[in-house]
Amino acid sequence: MDADQVATLRALLVNSGWLERVRVFGRALRTSTRTPGGLLVVGTPSDEPWHLTAHLDEESRLSGIPVLMPTLVRWSPPPDAPPHLRVGLERLEAARRGETLFVVSEETAPVPLLERVNDARRVGATILALDGGDPELDTLAHETLTVPQGPGGYGGPGGRGGTGSPPARRGGLGGIVPPEATEPLRPNQPRLT
Repeated sequence: MDADQVATLRALLVNSGWLERVRVFGRALRTSTRTPGGLLVVGTPSDEPWHLTAHLDEESRLSGIPVLMPTLVRWSPPPDAPPHLRVGLERLEAARRGETLFVVSEETAPVPLLERVNDARRVGATILALDGGDPELDTLAHETLTVPQGPGGYGGPGGRGGTGSPPARRGGLGGIVPPEATEPLRPNQPRLT
């Protein structure tokens, strides 16, 4: 995302309250984890937040904030995947105080995920949720950023969650436009990704 895209997004969102909600959530994301790799990012069995994880990794590197270095936790990692893509759900069971479980879910979180989130919370991990308004997940989370779904997924038509399997779906959470920002993109406006 370049400076012009950031300025355009800020202008669209300035009176929505969305920027403040994102600022609070971002602050929690930056301050809740104490060790590199302690930011555990997990989605649902059918939707892995790989794209968001890649952006967090890049931000960690470029900004020099090692605690933002995420660990993508996968439901069924292929045994032949590279080590950073082979982290399974057992990592959630090992979560502890000083670590953060960041749940990204467009859909209602399945019961097995909610159970693992609850267990991680009980041992002291901070729980953050980026979701479409899941009341059970939101109850477990210390901080929640809710992006209501429209007909096209997160943020309505053209909104993209940046989840799923890397080869099957292109996107990024940067494509989220909250419902308060209803002005459609004009043909000459850059799409924020």
